[in-house]
Amino acid sequence: MAKDKKPKIRRPRAETPKGFRDYFGTEVVERNAMLARIAEVYHRYGFDPLESSAVETVEALGKFLPDVDRPNEGVFAWQEDEGDWLALRYDLTAPLARVYAQHRNDLPTPYRRYAMGPVWRNEKPGPGRFRQFYQCDADTVGTGSVAADAEICAMLADTLEAVGIPRGDYVVRINNRKVLDGLIESVLLNNDLREPLGKEENLGRLVAQHFSAQSSVDIEETRAAIMRTIDKFDKVGLSGVLELLTEGRKDSSGAIIPGVGLPLDRAARVTEFLVSRKSSNELTLGALDQLLSHSRIGIEGVQELEQIAALLAAQGYGPDRIVIDPSVVRGLGYYTGPVFEAELTFEILDDKGRKRQFGSVAGGGRYDDLVKRFTGQEVPATGVSIGVDRLLAALREKGRLGADSQGPVIVTVMDRDRMADYQAMAAELRNAGIRAEVFLGNPKNFGNQLKYADKRNSPVAVIEGGDEQARGVVQIKDLALGARLAAEVETNEEWKAQPAQMEIPRADLVAEVQKMIARAARPADRQ
Repeated sequence: MAKDKKPKIRRPRAETPKGFRDYFGTEVVERNAMLARIAEVYHRYGFDPLESSAVETVEALGKFLPDVDRPNEGVFAWQEDEGDWLALRYDLTAPLARVYAQHRNDLPTPYRRYAMGPVWRNEKPGPGRFRQFYQCDADTVGTGSVAADAEICAMLADTLEAVGIPRGDYVVRINNRKVLDGLIESVLLNNDLREPLGKEENLGRLVAQHFSAQSSVDIEETRAAIMRTIDKFDKVGLSGVLELLTEGRKDSSGAIIPGVGLPLDRAARVTEFLVSRKSSNELTLGALDQLLSHSRIGIEGVQELEQIAALLAAQGYGPDRIVIDPSVVRGLGYYTGPVFEAELTFEILDDKGRKRQFGSVAGGGRYDDLVKRFTGQEVPATGVSIGVDRLLAALREKGRLGADSQGPVIVTVMDRDRMADYQAMAAELRNAGIRAEVFLGNPKNFGNQLKYADKRNSPVAVIEGGDEQARGVVQIKDLALGARLAAEVETNEEWKAQPAQMEIPRADLVAEVQKMIARAARPADRQ
């Protein structure tokens, strides 16, 4: 009689979901160290920390992700039994609007807060692009003064320098959505008209005259398309922008990207605008003033930029750190005034070995209508968001991470029955502020204990057998120095005899370990 077959056990795959990753030891330490330095700058500027829920209602988050049509597209969302749709936050700004609207009677005005934490986006992952990533935000809610925008830009510059990006390796670029609205006014309207963008009874008729593809043109769609094209200036260059604004262009893969359909003379106004950045903020503002002289909203934006530039100059933030740049757009739809972006200007090699600039690591702007969604009343606000993972990648690229990746001191186990003695040694080291642990694996093979210490990047190993205990001494081993000799060592006796190891009185354990760790931190001393 055949034996019954055991049911096959289906085991889960041990892998992270697509678009997610795990972070280990040094990476987490490096991130926490950088966040601490950022928080120190924000705190110095008078901002208070806020930790809000990672889950919001889809309604509260709103439809502000770029290029999405449905409320739950681009976010990780689910429906509760009672019918409400919930989602993981996709940034830290939309939750702030909800927090301020909910608690505004208990908060000071203006309210200055910073927040740090993971956000989630349900987007297609790619190389270096993950669905979960860290952001670090600072915002001022409740004031319409452009001094708040200038302060955010100054603080952003100070933050980059605090984490290890020196002057010359970054620039904070500032523009104004009102300036961009003035440009689009110029593109979509005749020059002799003075109506601001939005007078659709005039806009629809005039735009239809210049777009042969269709008789009725959606002004907002056209406006958004022009904005998206301007935002590609850094990637496709001036000629690429001109092609995308008119008939379209062929990308590197050979695919045809449809154009916006603007007449050439109107598209040329955009390219003229994009090259209006000059050698100084004053000259750039003068050029913008001339280009947008026909537009009330455009001139209002230029005047705000003039005020911001003057405030920054008074504090010593010159064009070596912060510049006016008309090509800055920012993708999210809630910005209403000044917008800014921090760009790292040093070169790195891409996957194909080609040189390219590292690019943007932070951005933000003014969003005066976001809280209004909840309250019905305009509440001005401005803020910035730092892409923590990109900034960490930049610091690694330049070798500027200051986090301590050193592992703990390992107290080895020579006798299972003396575990209390070894734990006492570890406790003494910890009480002196030294990371330490007792080896808790199988102590039978002493070589495996040393391999464990190597994997932990331990600076020192402590050894005390029965003979050492009887004589009141311990052996301590400089593992960093010993690593250079490891290939020549075959026995425990040889390992003890090498110069990286020394015998000390048991009472001197803490002091001597401290000295050895200090030497490990100074590579020149160990040559």
